[in-house]
Amino acid sequence: MHRLEQLHAWLASVMPGRNFQLAPASADASFRRYFRVAFDDGTPSRIVMDAPPAHEDCRPWLHVADLFRKAGAHVPDVLAQDLEQGFLLLSDLGSTTYLSALKAEGTPPRDPQRVAHLYADALGALASIQLASRPGELPEYDRALLLREMMLFPEWYIARHKGVELSSTESAMLQACFERILTANLAEPRVFVHRDFHSRNLMLIEPGEGRGVNPGVIDFQDAVYGPISYDLVSLFKDAYIRWDEEFVLDLLVRYWETARKLGLPVREDFADFHRDYEWMGVQRHIKVLGIFARLYHRDGKDGYLADMPLVIDYLRRACKRYRDLGPLLKLLDRLEPEDVQVGYTF
Repeated sequence: MHRLEQLHAWLASVMPGRNFQLAPASADASFRRYFRVAFDDGTPSRIVMDAPPAHEDCRPWLHVADLFRKAGAHVPDVLAQDLEQGFLLLSDLGSTTYLSALKAEGTPPRDPQRVAHLYADALGALASIQLASRPGELPEYDRALLLREMMLFPEWYIARHKGVELSSTESAMLQACFERILTANLAEPRVFVHRDFHSRNLMLIEPGEGRGVNPGVIDFQDAVYGPISYDLVSLFKDAYIRWDEEFVLDLLVRYWETARKLGLPVREDFADFHRDYEWMGVQRHIKVLGIFARLYHRDGKDGYLADMPLVIDYLRRACKRYRDLGPLLKLLDRLEPEDVQVGYTF
């Protein structure tokens, strides 16, 4: 039976006697697909996740959803599940991501105060998740995983995407930079980490929709236990939208002050906290460039190519700030000219 026919049959079994239509809701960088289930009688729609068991496992998603829900984050409710077939029926958090809402407002957004409130809401949700953290619940964001992510950069971005072969000296330099980055990342305090806490995975819940409070949080199945600054990097050094550094710095200070009051394990000195954030950003952007290149060359997904220049710009700016990253900056200058388009900017 075709996968979509299996999905229809399963939905009919869990919702007997109900007439419904399926329409694509979203897709991500994995094999998962999402469909919106609309009913003829006008009752609220649902979302169904299609995660082929040969490629995806729903159990991590379910486990993280339970952890985050208990922490007070607004994640989809699970209404029915079939792990053997890889189907989940979920509550619908709507179709408006933070990114789509912000782009709809124009450049710059017509209501900067509303933007600040949205990001304050996102920081509140993040703090709730972090406060619930405890070791042993999620995989460790350890040295091996952090390094494996960065190794996507020489394999997929440098060699495959740019067609550049590094000399033995350049390869040794890159590995030495990776070691410095890892040392900084692994010295951070550890909490629950969503790993993709950004504008495409935060849902805008408009007042009166009956879906709960902002933001809805999705795409969390790869959550880990790791550096506390990681999700802040995802949020503010977003690969899909650029914010003014003054705006980001103001919100980072507010987060840091609130985190200290709540007892979250942030650094005592904001300068140290900000340095952690910057070096965590370097790790993430090295990884993201490798992932975007792999999505294009291996998986035929070219939509991420347009987002590469902004990621490169984030990485270059951080490398300019820290002398230890000078060799990496030199490599970036060889791979990419500096006068590149840096993405959708507010």
